[in-house]
Amino acid sequence: MHVVTVITQKGGSGKTTLALSLAVAAMHAGQKVVIIDVDSQATASAWADRRAGLPPTVIPTLAARLPQTLQTAREMGVDLAVIDTPPRAEQAALQAARVSEVVLIPCRAKLFDLETVATTLELIRSTGSRSVAAVLNAVSARGSRHTDASALIEQLGIPVCPTSLGNREAFSDATIRGQVALEYEPSGKAAAETQLVYQFMTTLVNSLPSGGVHV
Repeated sequence: MHVVTVITQKGGSGKTTLALSLAVAAMHAGQKVVIIDVDSQATASAWADRRAGLPPTVIPTLAARLPQTLQTAREMGVDLAVIDTPPRAEQAALQAARVSEVVLIPCRAKLFDLETVATTLELIRSTGSRSVAAVLNAVSARGSRHTDASALIEQLGIPVCPTSLGNREAFSDATIRGQVALEYEPSGKAAAETQLVYQFMTTLVNSLPSGGVHV
């Protein structure tokens, strides 16, 4: 079983939307997926309620219970666990990073968000996580801000997903309906971006030693 966690210390970065989108993309690719919600705001769990029982399963838990929750998922035959973490909660982020193979940092192409990436990265690296990358989110279709932001992040020594998620209403409209953009507008630009980010994540996972993470 592979474990991917989405972490940022900045609120409003699109963290939960990214976690949900990647989980559904993996499910559509034929994987058995669970989303583990350790965010006290329970946004992912509320999204699952709106899905009225449709997969993927969302499991709310405490960060301290992550090893046990992951073991349960493994016994269920899960292929991929995506962990959604709370912003501004270092201990929860630390716990999640420790049990993860890949950590993704969502970030808007704005100064305050970019400054937070360094803090988040320092936190993650202290846990010895195997692979870390950033994903730019809510990027404007105009200007070169995303290019400048990518260059700044890469100076920190981590890769940036070559595909950014645009500032598109489909992402927010979908979550209100208990969906992700890939389901809400399958042929839309937001869905196409999601698929490319999912492929990037898959490349990161496949580049790691086989066998998944053991907790």
